[in-house]
Amino acid sequence: MGCFGRVRDMIKKRKGKKRPPPHEGPAPPPPPPSALAGSSHSTSTVSSSAVATSQSTEDSSAAAARPAAGWSRSSGSVSSARSIPELYEERGASSLQEFGLRELQAATRDFSRLLKIGEGGFGSVYKGVVRLPGGPAGGTEVAIKKLNPNSRQGHKQWLTEVQFLGVVEHPNLVKLIGYCAAQSERGPQRLLVYEFMSNKTLDDHLFNKAYPVLPWDIRLKIALGAAEGLLYLHEGLEVQVIYRDFKASNVLLDEEFRPKLSDFGLAREGPTADNTHVSTAVMGTYGYAAPDYVETGHLTNKSDVWSFGVVLYEILTGRRSMERNRPKNEQKLLEWVRQYPVETKRFSRIIDIRLRHNYSKQGTREIAKLANSCLAKHAKDRPTMREVVESIKQVMQHNELDGDVEASGESSPPHEVPGKPTADDVAVAAARRRMLHLAALGENANNIARRRFMLMRAAAAPTPT
Repeated sequence: MGCFGRVRDMIKKRKGKKRPPPHEGPAPPPPPPSALAGSSHSTSTVSSSAVATSQSTEDSSAAAARPAAGWSRSSGSVSSARSIPELYEERGASSLQEFGLRELQAATRDFSRLLKIGEGGFGSVYKGVVRLPGGPAGGTEVAIKKLNPNSRQGHKQWLTEVQFLGVVEHPNLVKLIGYCAAQSERGPQRLLVYEFMSNKTLDDHLFNKAYPVLPWDIRLKIALGAAEGLLYLHEGLEVQVIYRDFKASNVLLDEEFRPKLSDFGLAREGPTADNTHVSTAVMGTYGYAAPDYVETGHLTNKSDVWSFGVVLYEILTGRRSMERNRPKNEQKLLEWVRQYPVETKRFSRIIDIRLRHNYSKQGTREIAKLANSCLAKHAKDRPTMREVVESIKQVMQHNELDGDVEASGESSPPHEVPGKPTADDVAVAAARRRMLHLAALGENANNIARRRFMLMRAAAAPTPT
């Protein structure tokens, strides 16, 4: 039996099991918050990698999902909705290509380290070239995720991604091209093949100082596309899908900086019928998981909304949700920004200093207000992703770039020690010293080479008779 047959049988087995109502019985006791604290890139990070050249020409702004038939916006439920495995069996199974292990080994030069573009608890992601039906003769660039065979959750998350990405289709969701399920002398091999996205992730462009500054209008464009991707998952299918791992490193960017959500290994079907939530073990990434979900294990689509609010503040500030190398009172982003309320003049001090004056004062305040609403303590008080999409579109109408250069970080916030260099200052100074040192070494080498040349000329010159 081929790989595809095995996958199909596994899906049928899952379909044959009677699924208990998601909220019946007591919710499983969630692990303490510390169980999530495994660095902001650990728990299910496919991220910095699976990337792709967008094959869709559809305008992402016009592609915001519309409620599917049977969807009740007021109750937030679906009547007689089919499950993701059922939808996959109907439309997804035939749309994915099955690859052989040898084919993917050849595509990645036997998974060469030189072609590795991402790594996490799941395994590694490699850039490769494969030949696809109807594709260019020279092959198509793809991202190949190779799951760690020793991972306890590896196969389950692999199967979840195959099923979800085999069903969903939206310009702001990464496209799964195919998969491989094989047995080798090293044990079971599980791989996924995605379209390749050339501009890596939002995380790279916000936090890696080696990248050029991401302009304000592009940040808004990315936020809007990501919001539309979540809206499609929440409202655009027969069954509601909760993404459960929204963060900057899972937002991939194509050559035009169009965003696509990736890594669906933690995605879950939302509540059905009249249920209000899904009771599940707490999973996700520390700093992005909604506190009500962490405390109770009750998962809803408003958990995704909370995570989106965190990323909005990362877009505003250029800081991660958790940065342990900063002073203690600045390590947690959400606690730090509370010191600079939107209504005060001090608010502009949180704006990413690299933007300088090239942002809209009114636009940043509106985004901060939207982020605050997404971060409401009670899930019922948070907006829907449809409302979030509309809010971002309104903000994008503020085209003026009138940001305050002085207020955007040039002056020290009150809690900082005046004159004390920040971690960024130290890093920049160190880099400058290295450059000067290298320049001095180069000049010294030139001088030595020049003296050698003069000595050689003198030695070669004919002696006067």
